[in-house]
Amino acid sequence: MKPTNRPAPAPEHTAEAPPRSTVLRLTGVTLHLGHDRQRVTALDHVDLAVARGEFVAVTGPSGSGKSSLLAVAGGLQTPGDGSVHVADVDLTALKEHRRTAHRRRHIGYVFQQANLFASLTAREQLLLTAHVAGRLTAEVRRRADELLEAVGMTARADRRPDQLSGGERQRVGIARALVLAPEVLLVDEPTSALDRARARDIVDLLAEQTRTHRTATVMVTHDHEILDAADRVLNLRDGRLS
Repeated sequence: MKPTNRPAPAPEHTAEAPPRSTVLRLTGVTLHLGHDRQRVTALDHVDLAVARGEFVAVTGPSGSGKSSLLAVAGGLQTPGDGSVHVADVDLTALKEHRRTAHRRRHIGYVFQQANLFASLTAREQLLLTAHVAGRLTAEVRRRADELLEAVGMTARADRRPDQLSGGERQRVGIARALVLAPEVLLVDEPTSALDRARARDIVDLLAEQTRTHRTATVMVTHDHEILDAADRVLNLRDGRLS
């Protein structure tokens, strides 16, 4: 995989996106987890705007709310306060079935655990995503094969998850999230199961896909060696984004 040409990092790290077309926007988002004395504030009045073609990295210590941020941004969890707009639609105002349909159409999600279907091969994982979305075309089939090649999985495309290593399963999960070229891509610790060389390849692929397809990408990570791939680096601590 050829390294991508990355722009110089922005001089300031702010939660507001540059003046481009914003496709993901969180406004005043607050999320509480637990009840009574065990209740904690996972997100505390978070504002975040991400433009098309922008790659944002979010760092922070364990328990700071990074995974909660992605869950709320992707419509997997509903905040107690605030709004989440994806492609000009407020996810918090939608009923569950409409939120699921909107998420399927506009959002790609790379989970920290690959969450692959045990009975499907690596290639079938990608094709099922397209089939469920009603977009299983010849072009998407070609794209699936190109992405498997890009993540180094062509030779193992016919293997099922129990025949793959943890890092290989993660690479399939990344290819699956990219197969429909989503408008918003949410990535949870993509390099945690990868060696250093493969981690760099994967993050360069995410950066390349972000700019080529004008995707709004948010990646949470503990890996400070890959932050140079991002356009902006934000820090989340005690539920507050800075």
